[in-house]
Amino acid sequence: MSESRFSADDERFMRRALELGHHAADAHSEVPVGAVLVIDGEIVGEGWNHNIGGNDPTAHAEILALRDAGQRLGNYRFPGSTLYATLEPCVMCAGAIVHARVARVVYAATDPKTGAAGSVFDTLLSDRHNHKVQVQGGLLAAESGELLRGFFASRR
Repeated sequence: MSESRFSADDERFMRRALELGHHAADAHSEVPVGAVLVIDGEIVGEGWNHNIGGNDPTAHAEILALRDAGQRLGNYRFPGSTLYATLEPCVMCAGAIVHARVARVVYAATDPKTGAAGSVFDTLLSDRHNHKVQVQGGLLAAESGELLRGFFASRR
């Protein structure tokens, strides 16, 4: 996937998501996935995986970024927003993204086991939803993939 279809802002926000992924691994020994929610060029929500330490199966980076935005903005819907995630969202996160009315998702690495943006499931791309999400994958995929592979290699 060509990165030329992404803007400089896209890359900047994805780099912040990657920083959060590093934080998840380095500070919390969590799977290194990070996410940021952006509205009008401003980060309104951030999250990193915290399901292991929090004993919470729903504490994926995307969910935590949505929760953070909800608290900051006093709303549960985010029309016009873009969610940047270092890994293709799973079915749970994709469902939350649709319900939150996120306009666009940009992800780095595909998830060949549980990805719900077209690689395994088509949850984000389904015509059955009343809300349509624009999806673009592959931005900084090599960096995200390297981070994930390094994390899991260190655990073996």
